[in-house]
Amino acid sequence: MTRAPIRAVQSGMRITIIEDDDRVARGLATVLAQAGFEVHRIATAAEAVRAAPSDVVLVDLGLPDGDGQHVIRKLRDRPETAVIAVTARSEEHERVRGLRAGADDYIVKPFGIPELLARIDAVLRRTRVARAMSHPDEPLVLGPMRIGVGTREVTVDDASVALTRKEFELLLLLARRAPNVVSRDVILDQIWGATWESSSRTLDTHIAALRHKLGQSVPIRTIHGVGYRLQADRPELTG
Repeated sequence: MTRAPIRAVQSGMRITIIEDDDRVARGLATVLAQAGFEVHRIATAAEAVRAAPSDVVLVDLGLPDGDGQHVIRKLRDRPETAVIAVTARSEEHERVRGLRAGADDYIVKPFGIPELLARIDAVLRRTRVARAMSHPDEPLVLGPMRIGVGTREVTVDDASVALTRKEFELLLLLARRAPNVVSRDVILDQIWGATWESSSRTLDTHIAALRHKLGQSVPIRTIHGVGYRLQADRPELTG
């Protein structure tokens, strides 16, 4: 695993490392935490099957108590979870087995951190719809604001707020990452699927519209040179 400058990729998302080598696990945990992930480490296949859901799981195929491919097959019951097989097995037939087991991607040791972060970014894009729909009926409550994820209804201080489709998607992204900063690049990629200059100006327009509609009760802070942060209490899921 080679080191390079770390760029925040998906701030506030949960990633689980399933790796029995302490040195490798510690190195991965450090760089992924620096990239903004909430990192959890697991050392065995048995623990992995019982673990809480994550947005991304990095699975070592050579686990001490079982084959990582078995873990991958179990994780495929969670379509909102992106799975990357991380292993020293570089042979083509091993890569094919890992992918057929259900891995979204495959990376061979030793690897560079920029490559790993790029692969994580790519698999998260492919699973974003499943993540959005994993709990469609559970509203998000942040301070005075309530977001009906399934109904797409937003209220602030019990007053309804009318949002366009893109405004709602932008607000939901900021709310799910609160209180973390969400970079402009991540917002443009997740909401508009692009990063060109015209889309950047569109983002500015949508942020201004959201600020006007939400009012001072739910401020959206600009973190200059980085992105935006929704300043509110941490989200609580309510049923």
